[in-house]
Amino acid sequence: MDGCAWLNWLMVTARHSQDQCHRVEGKGLDMNHKRTPFSAFVEDSKFKLSRSQPHPEVPMVVSARAFGQCLLALLWLALPAFAQQVSLAPAKTASIVEEALNRGIEMERESAWIDAIQHYEASLRQNPGEAQLRRRLQIARLHHDVVRRTSDSAIEQIINTTSPTTVLDLYSEILARLEMSYVDNIQLTEIVRGGTAYLEVALMEPEFIKAHVNPARKENIERFRTGIHRVTLAKSINSRMEARTIVSQAADIAQSELGIKPTTTIMQFVLGAVGLLDPYSAFLSPAELSEVESQIEGNFVGLGVALEPHVVPLRILNVIQGGPAREAGLLPEDRIVEIGSVVCSDIGADKAADLLRGPEGSQVRLLIERASGEQFTKVVSRRRVEVPSVEDAHIIESDNKVAYLKISSFQKTTADELDRALWTLHQQGMQSLIIDVRGNPGGWLDASVAVADRFLTEGGIVSTRGKNGIENQNYVAHRSGTWQVPLVLLIDEQSASASEILAGAIRDNNRGKLVGTTTYGKGSVQGLFHTKGLNCGIRLTVSKFYSPSGRAISEQGVQPTTPVLKLEQPHFVAKQSYESPNAKTDRALRVAIEEARSSTVAGLAASRAR
Repeated sequence: MDGCAWLNWLMVTARHSQDQCHRVEGKGLDMNHKRTPFSAFVEDSKFKLSRSQPHPEVPMVVSARAFGQCLLALLWLALPAFAQQVSLAPAKTASIVEEALNRGIEMERESAWIDAIQHYEASLRQNPGEAQLRRRLQIARLHHDVVRRTSDSAIEQIINTTSPTTVLDLYSEILARLEMSYVDNIQLTEIVRGGTAYLEVALMEPEFIKAHVNPARKENIERFRTGIHRVTLAKSINSRMEARTIVSQAADIAQSELGIKPTTTIMQFVLGAVGLLDPYSAFLSPAELSEVESQIEGNFVGLGVALEPHVVPLRILNVIQGGPAREAGLLPEDRIVEIGSVVCSDIGADKAADLLRGPEGSQVRLLIERASGEQFTKVVSRRRVEVPSVEDAHIIESDNKVAYLKISSFQKTTADELDRALWTLHQQGMQSLIIDVRGNPGGWLDASVAVADRFLTEGGIVSTRGKNGIENQNYVAHRSGTWQVPLVLLIDEQSASASEILAGAIRDNNRGKLVGTTTYGKGSVQGLFHTKGLNCGIRLTVSKFYSPSGRAISEQGVQPTTPVLKLEQPHFVAKQSYESPNAKTDRALRVAIEEARSSTVAGLAASRAR
C-alpha cells in the first residue's frame, strides 16, 4: 500500500520513535468532506461509546448514528477482505481483540497516548492481521505526536520568531523533497489532506487550544473544523504552488475565525505532510536533527544520561560510562527533580529534558532524588560523550570458550568497536560467539552491513528498493576479514531495522542460529535531509529492504531458528541501564549458550575428522 492509499484508509498516523536511523534505517477514508468532517471520525473513535468531550466547551455536531453509518460504510469500502475475515474468525480470537480494543480505548479516554501506543503495538504482535487494532494504533500515534509537538520548545520558537512566508517556503521545500525522494509516489491532494487531519486533531487537544486559540473564539472551533475541508479538500491539487496557496488560505481563515497565528497553522500542515506518510518519517526540529546525527556518530554533547521518556521527575535509565553524570555520581533510577531553579513537574518531561541540553563546557545545577528518598544537589558540566554500541564482550562459558557480546545500536563506530572486541575474545580463546541484539532498535544501515560482512564469506546481505535508482542497492559479503567462528544471534520483538538486516543475513545464509522471538518487522530505510531554511530536517522513508532470499521484513520480522518465548517487557525509547547477562535468570541466553556449546563441539569433531 503506497503512502497516499495509506492516508486514504485512516488519514491518521504519526511517528512513534522506534529507532533513529539515517540512511538510517532506519485516513477515515476519502470521506465526503462536506458531509462528515474528519474531526467527527477521530472524536467518536477517541471516545467510542462515551460521548465525553476532550474539552467541554466544544459541542459535537455529528450524531453517533450518522457517524456509525459512515464508519461502517468506510470499513466495508476499505477493508472488504477484513470484513469477511471477521465473520469467519474464531470466537476466542474475536473476544481477545475486543478486550484489547476496550483496554486501549480506556487509555485513549485518559489521553494516555504512550500507554495506548505500546498496548496496541503489543496487541498487534499477537494479532497481526487485525485492522481495528492497527487503526487505533495510528490514531494514538497521531494524538501523541500532536501533544508532543505542542510542548516542543523548538517548534514554539519557530512559530514565535518566523514569518508565515518563511514557513510556507519550508512547506514548499518539503513537498519538493517528498516528490523526489519518498519511497512511494505521492499525491499532493493527500498530503494536504494529511495536514488538514493534523490541524483537526490539534484542535481537539486542550493544550493546543490553550496555547494557540483566542479564548474569546473557542466557540468557533467546531465550525472551523467542519468548514476548513471546503477550502483544503475542495478540489484536486496538482502542483506545489496550488498546495502552498491552499495552506496559506487555511492559515488566513484560522486567524480570522480562531485567532491562531498563521505560522502556527502552516506548521501543522508541515508536520502533517511528513508525519502522516508512515510511522518512521518525521519533521525534525533543530534539536531533534542534532540528536539524530549524534546517535549516528555515536557521540553527543550533554550530561551522559538516558532518560525514561514522558516521565517527571526525570527518571535516569542509564548513566554512560566516562560521561560527566557518571563522574558526578549519578546512578540509574535517580530522579532529576529540579534543573536550575525550575521544578521539572511544573513544565513537563519534554521541556525539562530540553533544559539539560546546552553548549559544551557549560554547567547545570540538578536536584537529585535517590530511590531511597534522599535528595542532594549536583553541578554537572556538559561535554562530548562517547556512546559505545558494543558492550560486555567476555567469555561467558569458560569450559567451551563460548564468547558473548551485545550490540545495543548500529552507529558509525560499531564496526571498529566490534573488531576490537573480536580480537580481544580471540586472544581469550573464543571457540563460538553469541551476539545479543535484543532491544536493539537499529541505526545506520552501513554499520549493520559491515557487521554482517564480518561473518559471511559470500552471498547477499540485504537489498534495498526505492523510487529512485540511487536507492536500489544490493549489498554482498566479501571473503577477506571474515570470522569463521560458530555464531548464535539473540533476537527479540524489539530487535528492529538494522538489527533485522543482520538477523536476515545470518538466517538466509545459514551462517548461524537465531534464538529468541520474531523481530519487530521494520523493513524500511530512512534518509536524513537538511532543509535550506530554519536549520531543520526531515527523516524520510526512501526505500524498503529485503533479506538475501528476497523476503520483505516489513510487518513480518525475522523468525528465530530456535524460538524462546519471554514475558512481555515495557518498551522504552531511551536505552535502559545495562545489566550483565545472567544465564540463571535469562532463559533465551541459556538456550543460546547451549546452541553455541553444541556448535563448538560439532566444530571440534569435524576438525578431528579432517
